[in-house]
Amino acid sequence: MENNTKNKYSAVKKVWVDFAEKHNLTPQQVQQFERYFLLLQAWNRRTNITRITSEPAVVADHFHDSLSLSSYVNLEGKKGVCDIGSGGGFPGVPLAIVHPTVSFVLLEVNQKKCAFLQEVIKELHLDNCQVCDLDWRTFLRQAPYELDLFLARASLKPAELVRMFKPSCAYKDAECVYWASRTWEPRGNDKNYIIRKEAYDVGGKKRCLVFFKSKEC
Repeated sequence: MENNTKNKYSAVKKVWVDFAEKHNLTPQQVQQFERYFLLLQAWNRRTNITRITSEPAVVADHFHDSLSLSSYVNLEGKKGVCDIGSGGGFPGVPLAIVHPTVSFVLLEVNQKKCAFLQEVIKELHLDNCQVCDLDWRTFLRQAPYELDLFLARASLKPAELVRMFKPSCAYKDAECVYWASRTWEPRGNDKNYIIRKEAYDVGGKKRCLVFFKSKEC
């Protein structure tokens, strides 16, 4: 039993070491991610934040997957980034940890998840993050922030996301990135806004980032 415990601990520790090396994390950033994981665990005991709860799975399916964007987009040059339907904070919080000089808006209508995100921001000292509880369509009408990049991971469907490209929307010139499986294909008007796809693997899964933008820009 003792050897099994030691082996399990070593395996989990390796997960964190590999994660830190892959993304060139500082010791402080590693601590932020570890604290983030503990907050996810604690909140999941009383409300549904994420169905993925084991340490290796959270690191792979949430943290690694969120940070996959950094290989394809230079976030440092962005005026502001919006995480649509942020939920447990993915991909916004991991990206905010790694890019502390970039401003992030975590858009989430569920009040329990908003409370969770507020605690994450406070506990991780993410001064570059704020939570907004507007629904997507109201958010587009009010356009309360200066943003040029939108992110959607396991939240809204592309058919709803492309509303941002209507001529009357203040965000019509911004770009939107959608996390999808490698086999995903557009089924409607959203195909008219796809400018590129980037394939990648994470946690043994074949994934794809789909980039949407108005071609009239």
